[in-house]
This record gives sequence, C-alpha cells and structure tokens, in this order.
Amino acid sequence: MNRTLTRRRVPAALAAAALAVSLGALAPQASAEDGGAPFGPGCASVPKQGTGSLADLADDPVATAAAKNPDLSTLVTAVQKAGLVDTLNKAKDITVFAPTNEAFAKIPKADLDKVLADKATLTKILTYHVADEPVKKGDLADGSFKTLQGGTLTTAGSGDTYKVDDSATILCGDVRTSNATVHVIDTVLMPK
Repeated sequence: MNRTLTRRRVPAALAAAALAVSLGALAPQASAEDGGAPFGPGCASVPKQGTGSLADLADDPVATAAAKNPDLSTLVTAVQKAGLVDTLNKAKDITVFAPTNEAFAKIPKADLDKVLADKATLTKILTYHVADEPVKKGDLADGSFKTLQGGTLTTAGSGDTYKVDDSATILCGDVRTSNATVHVIDTVLMPK
C-alpha cells in the first residue's frame, strides 16, 4: 500500500481504496478452479508474495485471517464482542462482506459504542454481512443472497464495480480464505 496516500487528505473514495489494498491479504491467490483472481480498485497494489500477499493466509479461516489485518480491526473487535469467531471460522462456503475500519468510522462514535455494547443488535448486524453461500464476482451483477441473519442482501454492477444493498461499494472482491469468499466494502450494512 502506498503509505503517502493515507497520510494526505484525499477524497474518501481514494482513501478507502488505499486502505483496501492491504485487505487483499485476507486470502490465498485464487486458482483457476476457484474461478478467478480478486478484483476491484483496492486490490491493485497487493504484494505478489510474502507478508500481505494473497498467498500469505492460504490456510486461515475467515475470522483468523481478518484478525491478522489491521485495516479490519474494528470488524474483528465487533466479531469478538458478538462471540462469532468460532461460528465464522467453522462455517463452510460462506461469503463475508467485510467493512473496513473507515466504513465503521462513518458511524457516529456514540452510536457505534452503543451497538458494540449490545450483543443481540451487534450479532444481527454482523450476521447480515455474511451470505450462507459462496458469492463470487460472476454472481454479483444482479444478485440476491440470504444472510446468516435471515435477511437478504442484494448486489448490482458490472466489470469491477459492484454495490451491495445500493449503499456499499466493493473495494476488493473475491478474496479467498480457507472457508470463505470475502468482499471488502466501504460501508457498514444495516439489516432491513
């Protein structure tokens, strides 16, 4: 990630994309059998090998992989407070729409603190970010997916530009962990 980008004041979209570059480290490189490589503006500068590379966390389940990435620390804290680490790590073939720290920062601090202190509400919000099936780039153009919370997420877009619930943009998508597909997003989703 170009650290000078994050030190300067840049438009929010560029800052979110810069943050997401390191989020590509959530999973191993996709094989031809998996259906392709990660996509999106936030994936462009992911290291090809070593620390932070897509292959770095090849064997890690999703919650463990996220815990190794500082740009997902707020999400990791929320998952821990909700008691969902084991649930996410043991689930098979799920998709996580993972908000960045910057996405959580859009929520007023008092409101975020209140949600983090309310396990039932926090669990409802977090499980709304998890589809109970693999959702890959080819599924995103006009998709509708049941979540672990019981609601339905919708996706729309084309090329490398996709929206979730008409509010969140996928910054880096089709990132693989040992048990999940991850789409890093720029906004926290709220159940309908």
